[in-house]
Amino acid sequence: MLKRLIRISSLALAAALRAAEPAAMVTIAPAPVERAALVVKVPMPSSDFASDLKGLYAFDADGRAYPLQEDASRHFILVLGFVPANRSVSLELRHAEAKDAVHGDSHGEDGLTISIRGKEQLNFRMDKTRKPRADISPDILRAGYLHPVRSPSGAVVTGDYPSNHPHHHGIWTPYTQAIFQGRATDFWNMQNKKGRVDLDHASFLPTSKPGGGHPVFEQLAATLTMTDLTGPAPIPALHDHWTVRLYDVPSGPKPMVVFDLTTTQVCAGKDALELPEYHYGSFGLRGPDAWNGKEGARFLTSEGITDRKIGDGTRARWCYLGGKTSAGLSGTAVLGFPDNFRFPMPLRLHPDMPYFSIVPQKLGAFSIQPGKPYVTRYRCIVTDGEPDAKLFDACWNSLAHPAVVSVTK
Repeated sequence: MLKRLIRISSLALAAALRAAEPAAMVTIAPAPVERAALVVKVPMPSSDFASDLKGLYAFDADGRAYPLQEDASRHFILVLGFVPANRSVSLELRHAEAKDAVHGDSHGEDGLTISIRGKEQLNFRMDKTRKPRADISPDILRAGYLHPVRSPSGAVVTGDYPSNHPHHHGIWTPYTQAIFQGRATDFWNMQNKKGRVDLDHASFLPTSKPGGGHPVFEQLAATLTMTDLTGPAPIPALHDHWTVRLYDVPSGPKPMVVFDLTTTQVCAGKDALELPEYHYGSFGLRGPDAWNGKEGARFLTSEGITDRKIGDGTRARWCYLGGKTSAGLSGTAVLGFPDNFRFPMPLRLHPDMPYFSIVPQKLGAFSIQPGKPYVTRYRCIVTDGEPDAKLFDACWNSLAHPAVVSVTK
């Protein structure tokens, strides 16, 4: 009984201290454009808050609460669903009861899964031996990619080992034509046995504890190796380091699943990887088999192009791929960060299969040199319903006009 009274008194004291804590105000400067899914990086305001990070929220003038979560850089991250053009946002930091929306699980179907409020949204595949069909060649079995990716309704918007091109996998990042040590290699068409991609490691990052919950985001990291098979013995050519971060987006214009993919590619040894001019490879997004055929998939680019033949070879800030699903229509818009190499994104839109590539080498040869990491960032927006160009533009505006933040007491 005494222990229970002490515990109640401690809780009451903690609540009283929180009520008396000095308020901090976060102000986000206006931008000349609408912004959606705005990821805000807030400097640690003071030791008063740093001493108790759990249950820290930002409240707007209407009383809406936005949770904050610490990231590895000792900043807080919060996400605003929508910010109108030319409008500043003022938020008051206070503690409240913590509610974790985003969960990572290391015991998914065959990999790491991330869910929002109990609904699985992403799976990172780790089981190379798992074959969806008996006719799949062992030469193309691989792990280390995102599938399935699901829409807000739960509809699957990616394909894996498709019947016509079984070496395609959800969201994946191998190179097609490449030159290593003077030899032509290929990490995309693994059936040609010139190169392969192996998953070395994947796990949730330290700020994300498997089985635990988080109020704003969950993230995982993975390392893949592209190995050249054209020499006397297999030689690792390139290490491909992935970071995937899935956000909970409150109060957006419509339900959407939002995640970032950052790839950091480094040479595995002292030899460069040369990438000749070519029309596909690098980032790839593959849709489900049901979207096959010339009329099976929906495309839309930031330039308003819906005809995949016309859009092939163009450049864009973002590109959408969708099709019929259990929700009627669902799809994914892939947004390029403005500081990516050769932005706006050079596109390869396939004429009759549901996939596209983002291909910097389409504009000419380049190389990845030893000691010089090649970093590329994408934000993916998954929605149900008709593709919403205005929404995708607003989401991309959040990349081009990141939040400028000030914190005052």
